[in-house]
Amino acid sequence: MARAGLPLAARVGYSVSGIRFPFGDHHCPEGTLLPPSTRRSLPMALLRAREVIMAHFRPMLARHDITEQQWRVLRMLAEAGPLEATELANQASILPPSLTRIIKAMEERKFITRSRVKDDGRRTRLAISPAGLALIEELAPERIAIYDAIEQRFGVEQHEKLLDMLDGLIQSQNGEN
Repeated sequence: MARAGLPLAARVGYSVSGIRFPFGDHHCPEGTLLPPSTRRSLPMALLRAREVIMAHFRPMLARHDITEQQWRVLRMLAEAGPLEATELANQASILPPSLTRIIKAMEERKFITRSRVKDDGRRTRLAISPAGLALIEELAPERIAIYDAIEQRFGVEQHEKLLDMLDGLIQSQNGEN
C-alpha cells in the first residue's frame, strides 16, 4: 500500500485506546501505515538541523556566559527595538515563563532595560542597553565567520533558498492561526 496518498494522520503511527504511537522502520511491520523513519519527519529534521547549526554558535556564547535564549533576546531587541515582554517572547520563540527568568538575569548583567508602558503601568517594555549592544558588536566578527563557514559548506544559494523556504512555511502556518 502506498503511504504517500494517505492523509498525514494515517501515515504517522497507530492508536491504542486513543494513544498515538509513531515508530520508525525497525518497529514497523510490513504494510503498516507508519512513516519510513524519523529522517522524513519535519519536526525531527528541524530539530536536528537546529542542533547542527547551534553547535557552531554554542562555544562563542559559552565564552561570554550567554545562553542561547539570552542571545535570541539580545538579537531581537537589537533588531526590533523596544518590545513588550509578550511580543518579545513570541518573536524570540521563548515561552513567557522562561522569559521572566531570562529578563531578570539580563537586567542583572545590564544587557537590557525595563520600563513601564506610558498608558498602562502594568505593561513592561524591554530594550537593549548599551552594554547589550556592545556585546553584540564584540561577538559580530566571530558570528559572521561562523555564518560564512556554514554558507561555504552548504552553499550560499542553498542557504538563501532554505531560509526562504522556512519563511514560507512559517507564513503559511501563521495564516491558519
